[in-house]
Amino acid sequence: MITHSLKRRTLFGAGAAALAAPSLLGGIANAQESAEKGAMTDDAAFKSFRLGTFKVTVISDGTRASENPHETYGTNQPAEAVSALLEQNFLPTAGLLNGFSPVLVDTGSDIVLFDTGLGEGGREAGTGKLADGIRAAGYTPEQVSVVVITHMHGDHIGGLMEGGKPVFANARYVTGQIEFDFWKDAARVGTPAENGHKAVLAKVVPLAEKTSFIADGAEVVSGITAIAAFGHSPGHMIYRLESDGKALILTADTANHYVLSLQRPDWEVRFDMDKAAAGATRRKVFDMIATDRLPFIGYHMPFPAVGFVERQDPGYRFVPATYQFDI
Repeated sequence: MITHSLKRRTLFGAGAAALAAPSLLGGIANAQESAEKGAMTDDAAFKSFRLGTFKVTVISDGTRASENPHETYGTNQPAEAVSALLEQNFLPTAGLLNGFSPVLVDTGSDIVLFDTGLGEGGREAGTGKLADGIRAAGYTPEQVSVVVITHMHGDHIGGLMEGGKPVFANARYVTGQIEFDFWKDAARVGTPAENGHKAVLAKVVPLAEKTSFIADGAEVVSGITAIAAFGHSPGHMIYRLESDGKALILTADTANHYVLSLQRPDWEVRFDMDKAAAGATRRKVFDMIATDRLPFIGYHMPFPAVGFVERQDPGYRFVPATYQFDI
């Protein structure tokens, strides 16, 4: 059951700050009626569905393979335990395939993009496909009116700029104040976060004048609310979408693997910057999602990255969405 309290549910304190919505983008909603619900080609893959009056489109920025799962997931566990869990779930033990899935939300008044993929820096390795996916779904980058950055790791901010120019030329930007302050700070120089600091200086800081810096509970546009979910990064944010009595959570990088992060939420993940906080956040977020039987979109879940979770001791089981949004 969706209750009023969940509309502004917070995980780490309060502090709402409403943002003014931009003007109506005339004609965009009508133009999308002819777009297919989903497609996959060599160049672009997307999946669209309705959430109340919102049209939600998940776009694949591409995939990337890696070896030795234990070096990323379950780093505080024996390698044998990681392999055993993968085997139990019919997955190979020698490698992983990681996907990147930005989300476009057409509210009827705004076109809101959540995260931007790896951009030009990822193309040689087969990622950086977001702009192609946006066009395949029937939109253009110029139509995006709001770009929301959940956090400032490279696979989320890489597509903000292309050749030194903004990709989303007509957009305003929204991101967490805590996240921005951390990465912009020159104190990152000489630390493991230095490369991230340099990427933020190149990709995010040039857009600062068009950016609203928000806190937990802020409204991005009507029906889209920020929730603090710290741990993966210092100011990592997730977002609740709500339209016409339907709700969905964009969990960003709260969980980065549909088995290793969800079935074992307390296992440490190499990319989680505060590992204890990240584990606690996983439990808070997915307890909420499981309790209220909400759908979610996880940035690194198997494409099209949409599903549900149910409790399965000691964690959760990922249930991919099928036709729930189609009838």
